[in-house]
Amino acid sequence: MLKTRVLTALGLAIVLLAVLLSRSFAAFVILTTIFFAGASWEAFRLFESARPVPYAAVCTLLFAIIACVAGDTLCIALAAFSVAAWFFCLAPSLALPFFARSSLKNHLFEGLYFISLSGSFFAFLYLYRHSLILLLSAVILVNIADIGAYFAGRTLGRHKLAPSISPGKTWEGAAGGLLAVILVAVATVFISGLENVVTVRVYRFFGWFGMLLAALLLVGMSILGDLLESRLKRRCGFKDSSGLLPGHGGVLDRIDSLIPVLPLTVLIHMWT
Repeated sequence: MLKTRVLTALGLAIVLLAVLLSRSFAAFVILTTIFFAGASWEAFRLFESARPVPYAAVCTLLFAIIACVAGDTLCIALAAFSVAAWFFCLAPSLALPFFARSSLKNHLFEGLYFISLSGSFFAFLYLYRHSLILLLSAVILVNIADIGAYFAGRTLGRHKLAPSISPGKTWEGAAGGLLAVILVAVATVFISGLENVVTVRVYRFFGWFGMLLAALLLVGMSILGDLLESRLKRRCGFKDSSGLLPGHGGVLDRIDSLIPVLPLTVLIHMWT
C-alpha cells in the first residue's frame, strides 16, 4: 500500500512539475480539466446522483470551454462567491444535520458545494496566470498544515476535533498544523525573493498581526474543507471519494483542503 501511494504521488508530482515548468497555459488547462473531471464525478457520487458520469461529462465540457476564454473578472467573481458560500453556508453546515436528500435546501446545498468546487479550479487557473509562487505557496501551506497536524496529533492528540465526522482529528493536531504554518511563514519573511508567498504578501500590507490572522484563516479553512468532504463520505458510507488515485483514494481526497483555500488566496492576491 505504501509503495503504491509513493509511486502515485511521485507520478503526479512529475506530471505537475513538467506542466508547470513548461509554462504552457494550454497544457495547464488540459491537466486541470482532467482533474476537474475526476473531482466533479466524485462530487456527483457523494451527492448520490443517479447519473454521475454524464453529469460530470457535461460539467467538464463546460469547464474546459469556459477555462479557455475566462478572464480575471470571472475567476475573481467565482472566488468571491466560493468564499462567501463557505463562510455563510458550507462551513456552518458542519454543525447542523444534513437536509433531507429530496428537499430543495439539500439541492441548493449541493449546488453551492459544486460551485465552490468549480471556483477552486478557476482560482487554480487564475493563480497560475498571475503568480506561480503564490499558487505553490498556497498548496505548500496546506501540506505543511497537514504534516504538522499529523505529527502533533499522533504525539499529543487527546481532544477530538469532530468525533462524529473524522474521529482521527484532534484539537492538538489542528494547533500543531497552525504552529507549523506560522513558523514557516515567519521564516519566509526573512528570505529574499519570496515576496509572492501568500503569507509574505499579507505581512507586507498588514504586518505581523495580519499575517498571523491570515495563517489562522487559511489553516482553519483547509481543516473545514477536509471535514466537509469527510462528512459527505460518511453519509454515503464511502471510505474514499473514489479509487482514481491508487493508494490515495480519489481526487477530492487530495484536494478537499484546497477547495476553500484557493479562492481565498485569490482574494488575498486582490487585496495585497
